[in-house]
Amino acid sequence: MPAEFHVELTRRRLLSSGLWLGAGAGLAGLPLARALAAPQPLPWTNVTGLIDSYVAPRKLAGAVAAMGRGFDPAQIIARGTHALDNPVPIGADSLFRIYSMTKPITGMAAMILIDEGKLGLDQPIADLLPKFAKMQVQAVPDGSITELVPATRAITVRHLLTHTAGLGYSIIQTGPIKTAYERAGVVPGQVSRTQARGMPDVPTAPSLAEFADRLAELPLVYQPGTQWSYSVSLDLLGRVIELASGQSFEGFLQDRLFGPCGMDSTFFRVPASAAARLTDNYGVDKTGLVPLDPAGNSIYLDAPAFPFGGAGLVSSPRDYDRFLLMLLGKGVLGGKRVMSERAVTVGMSNLLPEGAATAGTMVDSAGFGAGGRVGLGNTAGQFGWGGAAGTVAMVDAARGVRASFYTQYMPSNAYPLHADFPKAVAADMAALAKGA
Repeated sequence: MPAEFHVELTRRRLLSSGLWLGAGAGLAGLPLARALAAPQPLPWTNVTGLIDSYVAPRKLAGAVAAMGRGFDPAQIIARGTHALDNPVPIGADSLFRIYSMTKPITGMAAMILIDEGKLGLDQPIADLLPKFAKMQVQAVPDGSITELVPATRAITVRHLLTHTAGLGYSIIQTGPIKTAYERAGVVPGQVSRTQARGMPDVPTAPSLAEFADRLAELPLVYQPGTQWSYSVSLDLLGRVIELASGQSFEGFLQDRLFGPCGMDSTFFRVPASAAARLTDNYGVDKTGLVPLDPAGNSIYLDAPAFPFGGAGLVSSPRDYDRFLLMLLGKGVLGGKRVMSERAVTVGMSNLLPEGAATAGTMVDSAGFGAGGRVGLGNTAGQFGWGGAAGTVAMVDAARGVRASFYTQYMPSNAYPLHADFPKAVAADMAALAKGA
């Protein structure tokens, strides 16, 4: 594969990972009571047509949508195979690299601790991570890393949840700060075992604790609380969760979310027992699909340097739908309370600091909650986010709907699926409302 493809992938793979519902692209028009009743399955004509339009001509090896109304089991729409050269049919239990769809999970984990009084929403993270007490900020974002000014306020848990801490992302920033992030190894993500070709050949920090320590030594890009800027903040939040809970980040997720939700196919490392369910990930170039991370030689079969709270998980459509279903149930799943209603409600609300700028960003005309975009106006009640390899998921608490889409290609904006999938869902829901 050409080196320039890898370079572009590095720059864009997470930049485009959060494209979710645009303003006005909601599911308005369906009464909540009717959605919750869900008397019979929907045909999901538009969603099915969208999947067919990509899989039939082999623009994608396969794709799955998990569609749910009310608290009924998800309807699974699956087309294609695990790989172009693998005839195993794709389905609800196939495994996908969900990348930034990890962020809402990390965000809700933090909300559990906030609800229990072990963290404060507006608590300075320096209470737990003293090295963040006196941060310096670039005088000009992405400019010099020696011309700095003191931070005018402390970084808080709210800032980490909402990408307003002033932190950067090596695949978004430019200039000296990008180089500094790469040299420090604060690059929390992985693509393939061969990703070093055409990419910065730097080792990732060896542990979550070391990641946090190295990050504290780098200048911020923006003053905390002033600007929405996609960043490593949810990865740093993983370390905050460890210190507040007294558990490893991965252990906390297992004990408080994955175990109670019955998410037994969600991993930072795919075990050998589940390896046959992992799908191939592809790069998209002018020739079509190019193998990027084949399942049989996937980097996700290896233990990561540390659990990446911003982009590290592999999951199945069935598993992630259970997470969405728990959110729709205001913390209850299968009659068991996983999170408090308050924790879910607050986590799915607009938590952006007052005055934080969002114009021209991925959350322009929207809000942001615990690791996910929050709908406002006619999309109020919606919460979700997307992943760098083409996945996207959302829950609409106002209308009792959950919808998620899974495939594997990078960069995610090579195809317009992050925008087209919500539009297809909205069209199918509008047809239901029209027939009510």
